[in-house]
Amino acid sequence: MDPAWISFTTDYGLDDGFVAACHGMIARLAPSARVIDVTHLVPPGDVTRGAHVLAQTVPSLPRGVHLAVVDPGVGTARRPIAIEAVDGGFLVGPDNGLLIPAAEALGGIRHAVHLTNTAWFAPQVSRTFHGRDVFAPVAARLASGAGLPAAGSEAAALVRLAPPHLLALPDGVSAEVLTVDRFGNLQLACVDGGLLDHRLLEINGRPAVVGGTFGDAAPGGLVVFTDSAGHLAVAVNGGSAADVLQVRAGDHVTVTHPS
Repeated sequence: MDPAWISFTTDYGLDDGFVAACHGMIARLAPSARVIDVTHLVPPGDVTRGAHVLAQTVPSLPRGVHLAVVDPGVGTARRPIAIEAVDGGFLVGPDNGLLIPAAEALGGIRHAVHLTNTAWFAPQVSRTFHGRDVFAPVAARLASGAGLPAAGSEAAALVRLAPPHLLALPDGVSAEVLTVDRFGNLQLACVDGGLLDHRLLEINGRPAVVGGTFGDAAPGGLVVFTDSAGHLAVAVNGGSAADVLQVRAGDHVTVTHPS
């Protein structure tokens, strides 16, 4: 592992100083570390969205420490954890399901620790800002080469997100919308599975073409394709599939062959 890389994912937004405070803590403890900001625009408290963004991004990042904080349970009994992935990298954040998909994308979990060594934290820990006072210091220490076992005690039975809805239908599938990106494209909780062998499909009863990119549909038309993460996706050429279909993340859509 190159210990100089830390990726950083949160729902902190960009209007306040929260991200900068975490960067500052990292800079104090690991001044040679390089930080890649994945996003700080995860919808507030949306652990599922944060988990999907992180999991789909980490395979493209250098091996290092992946710091992620989407933590509506901050200050409660939820555990702070760090995970060593099979690829040799680390993930640091709350034990609320946020880190598990990313760890699986990096080959699986080799070791997990409940962060109980307060010597690794900031001198004073705010109950509402563990990103700065717990997770950022731990990430910095791991990036500097400190060994994970010293961070705390073994963590068993990590919290996992519920699996997304996916149901086979006689003529297609019913699938959960995993994410909606800023363009309104829908990423579904399924892969092709032969659906794209058909030239035409229906999404919630609306006609759609099968293609490889947005421009394969007529302007304003729906297109179904495999996205860059390997998931089945739905878009509108020049528009928003989320608006056209009136759906959002967590909703279910049907992808079926025309009758």
